Amino acid sequence: MSLQVSTQVSLKPYNSFAVEARASHFAEAENDQQIREALSYAQAQQLPLLLLGGGSNLLLTADVDALVLRMASRGISVLSDDGDRVVIEAEAGEPWHPFVQWTLAQGFAGLENLSLIPGTVGAAPVQNIGAYGVELKDLFAGLTALDRRSGELRELSLQDCAFAYRDSQFKRESGRWVILRVRFALSRAAALHLDYGPVRQRLTEQGISAPTALDVSQAICAIRSEKLPDPAELGNAGSFFKNPLVSAELAQRLRAEHADLVAYPQMVNGQAGGQVKLAAGWLIERAGWKGFREGDAGVHRLQALVLVNYGAATGAQLLALAQRIQADIAQRFAVDLEIEPNVL
Repeated sequence: MSLQVSTQVSLKPYNSFAVEARASHFAEAENDQQIREALSYAQAQQLPLLLLGGGSNLLLTADVDALVLRMASRGISVLSDDGDRVVIEAEAGEPWHPFVQWTLAQGFAGLENLSLIPGTVGAAPVQNIGAYGVELKDLFAGLTALDRRSGELRELSLQDCAFAYRDSQFKRESGRWVILRVRFALSRAAALHLDYGPVRQRLTEQGISAPTALDVSQAICAIRSEKLPDPAELGNAGSFFKNPLVSAELAQRLRAEHADLVAYPQMVNGQAGGQVKLAAGWLIERAGWKGFREGDAGVHRLQALVLVNYGAATGAQLLALAQRIQADIAQRFAVDLEIEPNVL
């Protein structure tokens, strides 16, 4: 067996919250064969298998009695190129932001709004990652996954993945799929998305009237860097809560009480679909949680949507803080906040 399994391994270097938790068994898989070896090892040892990408969408609240398998495969290839539309494939272990930067360096547009999101390519479809008006599903061209039920490799389409807001079939069938490679349909002619958040304003301030995809990426990197702490310096998992979808009636009632409510009507076939997406960060900040700190668990002082570990917070302490925020928002606004990271 080429897979190297270690025991009692600290997971602190492998989760962006930098909380201390130990894995009873740990390995890194660089190819399909090692993934199959990991599955066989876990079965033989009667261990659960926990897949780990960049650890940026994870909150560990206790030690993990499992084989924690870190996806470490690398590789990017161009599958087709007709001069305009380009289909590229990336291995699951590719770090997401460097992958986005690689596509832009090749002149391939589409992923620029998803710049500076932490994590790996293989983990991106699980959450259907999104930012600034673009979601992974908008550029998705298929993926290869190992079905742990049958042991077969499967090619999954957009429809197969059943993407939704920060959701997918992989999340709903947790434990069934191992994503190996992901494909994206990009373009040499940029169709830029500039109207979500402060992107257009930032470009205007920079005197850029005809932006390229790279300009958009750089603007978004600057915006994210100003608002979101670097996990290498301050433990966090980015946005901790999903932006809630509520009825138009509730949104109207909240706007009557709060004229500055940040809300985005959801469109269906070009028309308002009856639901409104609220900015979770606005709700949390209005409730007074921004900058809150208790011990080493806190809410970031610049972005209320981000919970942070100031050094020695445990996952359980961070989860307890999140639950207090959820209860307060429900009481104040009648809105239920859903936690975005996977809590173990």
